[in-house]
Amino acid sequence: MSTCATASRDLDEPLAGTAATARTWLLLEQPGPWGARALTASHLDPEVGRALEAAAEGTGVRIALIRRPGRHADCHAPAHRRVYVAHTAPGNTWLRGHVTDRPEELLDLDFTALGAGDHGGFGAPHTGAPLALVCTNGKRDRCCALLGRPLAAELARSGEEGAWEVTHLGGHRFSPTLLVLPYGYAYGRSGQAAVKEILEGVRTGRVVTEGCRGSSAWDRPGQAAELAVRTSTGEDAAGALSVVHTDGTAPRWDVTVAHTDGRHWRVTVAQGASLPPRPESCGAALAAPARMDVVAVRPIAYGAIQEIPATVTSE
Repeated sequence: MSTCATASRDLDEPLAGTAATARTWLLLEQPGPWGARALTASHLDPEVGRALEAAAEGTGVRIALIRRPGRHADCHAPAHRRVYVAHTAPGNTWLRGHVTDRPEELLDLDFTALGAGDHGGFGAPHTGAPLALVCTNGKRDRCCALLGRPLAAELARSGEEGAWEVTHLGGHRFSPTLLVLPYGYAYGRSGQAAVKEILEGVRTGRVVTEGCRGSSAWDRPGQAAELAVRTSTGEDAAGALSVVHTDGTAPRWDVTVAHTDGRHWRVTVAQGASLPPRPESCGAALAAPARMDVVAVRPIAYGAIQEIPATVTSE
């Protein structure tokens, strides 16, 4: 039986501009089974899960559960759980870790400040391996389990200390999906060799654009625009580019991307529909998912705009 990931791969759907949007990620370790809405359908106290969802609403913070790769019997949480908080905006990128035996203490955090990039002294700077978060929640979509869990297990067996399973990254049909922290770039259709290259890039402050869905720091047009500039210029430094302004509304935007060296680009992004129709998740009706098409990338220099051909078509 065909899966949504098989259909997406066969149709060669573009990946850029499809990442989840979140400037700040809050990750809580929770072993054991996960339901489709894991914060309230796992061995985490559902009252705590509901309260965390409410606290994060509208703040720019996205909460997910994580667990180490491997078999997950119907076990409860360990006495001590890892917590990570990461902010992904260039110029203020950080990743901090903490250990807790009381998940409810996370409700004392200032979620508005976290979303704005102020950690308030929570935890300590993470000095270990970059985090490689692989979506494995089969209750959301079977592709995440069928394709994500083997990838997470391979990474763990190969010695990647930052490998974790995560509850949901969106885009089931791009499984296996991956988020890397601290920089916050998401990837789709990831294999072990590709992930190794991606993580080596993170260790040296670089962004690998092959298979990249975009940075979670930006909205979907911004993700597509930033990746288009990287592709057009060959710029791979992680903190070099920022989306500084977006004009327009769907289905067309002009996105301004800035470099730390002072260069700017205006990127025209148009929203289209992916055809022919395909399932956005396993068991769903056929649909034409929105896609982000980069129409043009124009460097802005001394008030003049010189057009160069767009090289990225993204979804």
